[in-house]
Parts: sequence; structure tokens; C-alpha cells
Amino acid sequence: MNYTATVIRDPLSVAIIKNVITVVLSLAIIYLNATLVHTFRKHQVFNTNSRYILYIHLVINDIIMLALLILLQVLSYILFTLNVSFCIILLTFAIPSNLNNPLTLAAMALECYLAICFPLRHPQICTVRKTYIVIAVIWFLSLLTFLPDVFIVMATRPAEYFHSRIFCIWANIFTSPILAEKKYVSEIVFLVIVWLILFYTYFRILFTAKAASENAKKARNTVLLHGFQLLLCMLKYVYNITIAGLSSLFPNDILTIRYVISILIQVMPRLISPMVYGIRDKMFREYLKRYLLLTNTNVNPEKI
Repeated sequence: MNYTATVIRDPLSVAIIKNVITVVLSLAIIYLNATLVHTFRKHQVFNTNSRYILYIHLVINDIIMLALLILLQVLSYILFTLNVSFCIILLTFAIPSNLNNPLTLAAMALECYLAICFPLRHPQICTVRKTYIVIAVIWFLSLLTFLPDVFIVMATRPAEYFHSRIFCIWANIFTSPILAEKKYVSEIVFLVIVWLILFYTYFRILFTAKAASENAKKARNTVLLHGFQLLLCMLKYVYNITIAGLSSLFPNDILTIRYVISILIQVMPRLISPMVYGIRDKMFREYLKRYLLLTNTNVNPEKI
């Protein structure tokens, strides 16, 4: 059985160029993010702080997403179709990781809000144990929106289907209109809740904290960056509209348009996570330079 539809494919030279660009760019971001994770693991000042724990969770999700993006794109050009069972396994990691990001951004915004508006209660509320519980709840909610779809497909498809080959995207596996509607509604609900949390925390920080407070200004800017990240996450909802509009204007460049927009939506937003704390945060930046620049500079956290 073969469930693959006929599509236009790139010439070999163009396919190689596209894959090289995607792989090099993604590996560069993965390397930077992996350095952030290494810095986090090596220094107790980070792995006992709820703010950095949530941040590293966001970074790890970005690493997973980029690694799967590289794997799926390269395999799609080399093999074009993948075994359905293998595709479902890949999507089981990719889709929850993608859903995790908005929820983690909301948790990080709430942590900023508590640190600025309730500084005395913040250490009791944002403990390491509670932070890992929040991360577990995030994964539970993400998996809860995806795993039922997998169980429905397993119950309704014949066994032969899972041994067939298919072009590995969500729409080719979960073809039921009901599942498509469920996916769309669940993602919209998540994003609406996250946007409400971001707006609430931003304006509470804005009106509660002193305007001259440096920490308050930094917290407001951090929440704004979270909002920008979330806005980039939402670009996928205008993906098809954008593709259709540009394709009507440039009908001979459909594949190039799809590739460029995919890079802008899937890869470039992953550059923002290192900026939020890896570069903007003074303490993290000082530790990070030791690994990126391979220096032996001693860092005294008390002076930062």
C-alpha cells in the first residue's frame, strides 16, 4: 500500500543547497543551545533557580524541534516517504515539543511576575520541586492533545497501514476532519490562555513595580520578548494563507517560497531563546563566555 500523493520535487542541486542551509543553520543554533544546557548543568547557581530551569526546558524543546526538523527534511529529500510507524514516533516527539513552548513561556512570565510583584513570597512559591512539577504538567497537557489522536488512528486503521510508507507530515497521518478540527481548537485555546497570561503579567509588572526599578524594567522587557516569541509561534496559522498568496504572485517559485517561509517559522524563532537569558542575562552571559570563547575566566556570581 502506498499513501503518497504526487508532488513537485526540487532538482538535485537545489535540494542539496536547501539541505545544507537548513542543516548548517540548525546545527549552529543547536550548538549554541547545547552550550547553554552545558552551562546550566555545570553551575549550581542555575540549576537551583526556577527561572533558569524553565528557560533550559525551553531551550531543550528547541533542540528537539531543530534535530527533528533536520532529520525529517533530509529524509524527505533522500527517501521522500517514511514508514508510517516511524513517522508517528517522530511526530510524538515533535508535536508535544512544539506545544510545550507557549506553555513554558507562560510559566516563565508568571515567574517574572511573582519575582517582581511578590518578592518576599517568590522563594516559597517558585521552588525547584514545584518548577519540575510545572514542567511535568506542561508535558502532560501537550501529550494529552496528541496521544488520543494516535490511539484513534491505531484503532481505525488496518495493520497494513502502519507498514506502508507516507510523506511524513501530521495531515497525512491524521486525515480525519474531526482530528484536524480538534488540533486547531486545542492549539487556539492554548495560545489564547498564554496570551492572557502574558498581558496580565506584563501590565501587573508595569503598574505594580516602581518605574525606576531596574529589575522591573528587565522583567517587562523579558515578558515582551516572550510575547514576540509567541507571535512567531503563531505564524504557522497564517502559513497556508501566506503560501497561497505568494504562490499566486510567483507561481514558478512555489517550492522556494515554501522553503523560505518554513525556515522563517521553524528555525529563526529558535534564535530568540538564547537571547532572552543566554545573552541578556548578565550572570548567564558571563558563565557562557567561558564555553563559547573557550576562556578560563573565573566568574564570581556575587559580583554579577
